[in-house]
Amino acid sequence: MVDYYDGTIEENHREAIERATTDRSFANWIDGESVAATTDETFETIDPAVTDPITAIPRSGEADVDKAVAAARDAIDGEWGDTTAAERSRLLQEWIETLREHADELALLESLDVGKPLGHAHGEIEKALEFLEYYAAVSRGQEGVQVPVSTDAHVYTRQEPYGVVGAIVPWNFPLVLASWKLGPALAAGNAVVLKPAEDSPLTATRVAQLSKDVFPDGVLNVVHGYGEEAGAPLAGHDGVDKLSFTGEDVTGEEVMRTAADSITPVTLELGGKSPFLVFPDADLDAAVETVAGGIFYNTGQSCDAPSRVLVHEDVHDEFVDRFVEAAEAHVIGDPLVEETTMGPLASQAQYEKVTGYVETGLDDGATLVAGGDRPAGDELEDGWFVEPTVFDDVDNEMRVAREEVFGPVETINTFSEYEEAITIANDTPYGLAAGVATENTDLAHRAAADLEAGSVWINTYGSTVTGGPFGGYKRSGIGRECGKDALEYYTQTKTVNVELGDTSL
Repeated sequence: MVDYYDGTIEENHREAIERATTDRSFANWIDGESVAATTDETFETIDPAVTDPITAIPRSGEADVDKAVAAARDAIDGEWGDTTAAERSRLLQEWIETLREHADELALLESLDVGKPLGHAHGEIEKALEFLEYYAAVSRGQEGVQVPVSTDAHVYTRQEPYGVVGAIVPWNFPLVLASWKLGPALAAGNAVVLKPAEDSPLTATRVAQLSKDVFPDGVLNVVHGYGEEAGAPLAGHDGVDKLSFTGEDVTGEEVMRTAADSITPVTLELGGKSPFLVFPDADLDAAVETVAGGIFYNTGQSCDAPSRVLVHEDVHDEFVDRFVEAAEAHVIGDPLVEETTMGPLASQAQYEKVTGYVETGLDDGATLVAGGDRPAGDELEDGWFVEPTVFDDVDNEMRVAREEVFGPVETINTFSEYEEAITIANDTPYGLAAGVATENTDLAHRAAADLEAGSVWINTYGSTVTGGPFGGYKRSGIGRECGKDALEYYTQTKTVNVELGDTSL
């Protein structure tokens, strides 16, 4: 049961911060223990609902990354490197059980750090554990293959871990996105150095601490700090055998360039500008609910958010009216209160970025039909809150329609023919996801084939599930996560060829 708060926003967050941080250290976690940064410097992680500091976090540098990579290497060369898939599965399950016992604590940390409504944070912690459980289970099915070459040779393959995995995750879904990497990387037998975003470092630290006495020391390491000071050294480290990054596409470019110097294989899950196509036969009530849930959940801070709605001209006006009602029905407020459905943006930088795009949309001639401002009320004046915002009469060349806003900002475009809808939908440098609302199964399957996106949802949206590969086309990334195939991105294939000689006695 979610433990909600009932005071003023200041009282709630003061109490919650004390509860979450008392007798807790959020230092780096290296080789099975909490350690300060070698720089002896720290920075504060900020509660976005009240803009108060939560706790101090190490500001790590290259020397700290070196220590973490060395610890991971020692684990691979030691006990962890000798584990079987079955043993790793058992240890992962033991860790998951420990995490589930601390689910309330982890949800509160996630809510405070990012501004998520507490109920949503609870759901996301459970989702992260589901992904870890999935990889604990499918890891037992890892197997090589026998290649039928001839009667004179026995050829087979082995799947072997890379060794040390560097994992860099963003701030919008800190634990869920970490689980997408930790699950397959650990299940495959790698050791991990995890660099969480500086805006959301708390749950990564805590889950690593809770791995103590489950995994051997050095199997899971966490290094905090800013991207250029800790993330870049991890991405370019000669001791990292595989790199997995989730974040903005321009940062992904830098990660890929850096990894290229040592020819380190990379998995990249990057940005998106995902379209949702509403055809004239669609159930409009369901379509409105689906799109509103997709763009306003997590205050729009989702890489796969359906931030471009393309609506057929026959139902455009009706859709807009209903969608504005849905946007304005959201309850913006304290994330620790049960009634809240939308919290603040995660940081001041994100607040300034999103409000800047609202101004850009107005300047470019889009029609603002909902939101666009800070919500009313003195209680929210200190937090980074913004209203659900809807632009109509949007042209696909406008910046607000082409660039990733990463906030609760929806744009609405109109089309008249199927081919026009597909052309507009694909006219983007991204290709992470897309959605379709229609009752026509032929049209649904045709659109799913024609849309250039790694995931296409029909009459639903954003329901990423364990076992379903997730990743993007074009600038949205390289590789896939969430599915069984993700294990292959954390292993190397070795072919063994054994000559079979004369068997006569």
